[in-house]
Amino acid sequence: MSIILKGTGIKKAYNKLEVLKGIDLTVEAGEILSIIGKSGSGKSTLLHVLGTLQKPDSGTVEIRSEFPFKFKEKALSKFRNQHMGFVFQFHNLLQEFSAIENIMLPALIYTTSEEARNRAEELLGLLGLTDRANHRPGQLSGGEQQRVAIARALINQPDIVFADEPTGNLDEETSEELHQLILKLRNDLNQTFVIVTHNPDLARLGNRTLTMQDGLLQLT
Repeated sequence: MSIILKGTGIKKAYNKLEVLKGIDLTVEAGEILSIIGKSGSGKSTLLHVLGTLQKPDSGTVEIRSEFPFKFKEKALSKFRNQHMGFVFQFHNLLQEFSAIENIMLPALIYTTSEEARNRAEELLGLLGLTDRANHRPGQLSGGEQQRVAIARALINQPDIVFADEPTGNLDEETSEELHQLILKLRNDLNQTFVIVTHNPDLARLGNRTLTMQDGLLQLT
């Protein structure tokens, strides 16, 4: 398997408190990597650094043989949009737009409206949401909203999807449905995921599970 992401010597501190103390990791194409750990252990900080949302104090992040933190801001934003998808605990859907419009938004920067809509329709079908395409977020269940958020993360066919507590706001049954969806996306699309979670059932879906402890990662 090819390596999608490589982090080397990643360090990050806030107000002199070391949160990440020299993280080394690799993520392979088609892999689900789960990262667990106590609250405040630095899991989300690591995810944000790997996803180029926060810059490390030192160390490197390499994605598809590129070093995105060397880019200027505009080029970094473009790289992030084209190569990465993000799913968070709260879906952050725009309430004034329909499901399909929310999904299309990241693609409209670099492609035509028709191409974005066609891709969004494909994803709605894949995620079982075709009949909800024109519903606004307030008309969708929590699980449906999170599936729309996943479709939005996939619209640009990213190399890797970063998910931060994606089931943290869902009930047990809906969480299990989302777990199966993530597996389907890995199996059907060879989609790569890095998932930060407190949910042991979600963590067990991973090909590997790493535990964040004392600013470092340990194999679970």
